[in-house]
Amino acid sequence: MNRPPDTQTASSAGITSGGRRSALLGAMFLMATSAIGPGFITQTTTFTARLGAAFAFVIVASILVDIAVQLNVWRVIGVSGMRAQTLGNRVLPGSGYLLAVLVAFGGLVFNIGNVGGAALGLNALAGIDVKIGGTVSALIAVAIFLSRRAGVAVDRIVVVLGVVMVALTLYVAIVSHPPVGEALRQTVLPDTVDFLAVTTLIGGTVGGYITYAGAHRLIDAGVTGPRNAGQITRGSVTGILVTGVMRVILFLASLGVVAGGFRLAADSANPAADIFLSAAGEVGLRLFGVVLWAAAITSVIGASYTSVSFLASFSPRTDRYRSWITVAFIVVSTAVFLLLGKAPANLLILAGALNGLILPVGLAVILWVAARRRDLMGGYRYPVWLLGIGVLAWALTIYLGWNSLNGISALWS
Repeated sequence: MNRPPDTQTASSAGITSGGRRSALLGAMFLMATSAIGPGFITQTTTFTARLGAAFAFVIVASILVDIAVQLNVWRVIGVSGMRAQTLGNRVLPGSGYLLAVLVAFGGLVFNIGNVGGAALGLNALAGIDVKIGGTVSALIAVAIFLSRRAGVAVDRIVVVLGVVMVALTLYVAIVSHPPVGEALRQTVLPDTVDFLAVTTLIGGTVGGYITYAGAHRLIDAGVTGPRNAGQITRGSVTGILVTGVMRVILFLASLGVVAGGFRLAADSANPAADIFLSAAGEVGLRLFGVVLWAAAITSVIGASYTSVSFLASFSPRTDRYRSWITVAFIVVSTAVFLLLGKAPANLLILAGALNGLILPVGLAVILWVAARRRDLMGGYRYPVWLLGIGVLAWALTIYLGWNSLNGISALWS
């Protein structure tokens, strides 16, 4: 089956201003909702329970790194009109294949957790058995990708569900009465700094496949080239800010509960559910079900779409059957989840940490193209300040990754 017409590169056929705005909005929310998945929710609630108000510093640090990374990734990929793996092979033959394997593997690990998150969401919302909930959610995602206008469906669904997640989590944050003043103080003067937490959050919001979700969607929609550089840049920042707002709201909701004396059980299978239940009782638990399902299903879409965009573009034949490859990716993720029977919280945190380690590999390719390969961007003159913050972010991700290796080993064991 050919991939849907609207997911093919549209630049050759032209794109209206309304279509360009819709594609930018969809790309923005695809990036944001890819980041706001079950792993995102689990990581935020788990680390808030562990670090308390000091986690505010980690959030701000991760958001700043996210902005620096996405500004560069969207600009280079958007202006060049080439996906990350293609740029990699142009810079260093074979590196694009390596990046594709790393990203697809990280995406698969995350997607197992995404399917599990969707199952847990329906269970919390309506008491549906997790295996049935996971299967139903996967079938919904499959139906979206097999629809005749898959690209438009993806753009609209991720926007609506993204707004729903933010609104419902904001309600829980308000009723939990968090100590905002203490959080603001520890934003700049934290009692403790956890390297694993920073690396995991960066990996969970901008690492692995999430780095390229929005940018690759722009290519498929035909929003590329130097003339769109300004819109591409605004879209990347806005997408990260949406993620940051959700992160802050979820943190405040969790902090209010923790500050009230709640202690998360060390063996909690669902930390976020415990937080929502403690904050707003039975209503909170049902709201959690909606938030988790929305976060999970949009992340299944984002992880599958982006991971397959790395695997399916190496030959015309695989690109032709991209929709079916995406379906297979979802099916494999679901099958592994059903075999495991659950998606442990540690798996979601581990996936974020591993994606944080993958991040420097792809970012190095992006920055090299920006600095040394203007020919791949049509002679576009890359801003020095943008390259500078990208290099600083890249160096920081290497430092954080090295310092978090011990923590990752502990999670793995």
